[in-house]
Amino acid sequence: MSNTPIAIDLPHSLGAAEARRRIENGVGNLKDHIPGAAEVRSAWNGDQLGLQIMAMGQEVNARLDVRESLVHLEMLLPPALAFFAKPIEAALRHGGTAMLEDKSRGRAR
Repeated sequence: MSNTPIAIDLPHSLGAAEARRRIENGVGNLKDHIPGAAEVRSAWNGDQLGLQIMAMGQEVNARLDVRESLVHLEMLLPPALAFFAKPIEAALRHGGTAMLEDKSRGRAR
C-alpha cells in the first residue's frame, strides 16, 4: 500500500508574516491534539514549515507553505492511517481556519 496524500488550502487575510507568526506559536501545541504521546519536529525554510509527526508507531510528514493570502498544507498519511484521512482532513481544515481567522473583523472601531 502507498501513502495517502492530503492537500488543503487555507485562505486568510492576515498577510504572510502574521500567518507565519500564528503557525509558529501553534506548532508547540500540536502534540496535545494527537493521541499516543506524539513527538513533533518542525523546521522552517523561508516561509515553508516542514513537520515530522511520530505517534503510535506511525510517522507523518507534512509541509506548510505560508503565502500572503493562503496557507497550503500537504501531508502524506502512512497506510495504517489512510482510513482516517477524511476525519484528519476535516480536523486540519477546522483547526487551520480557526488559527488563521482575522479576529479584528467585525469589531467596532
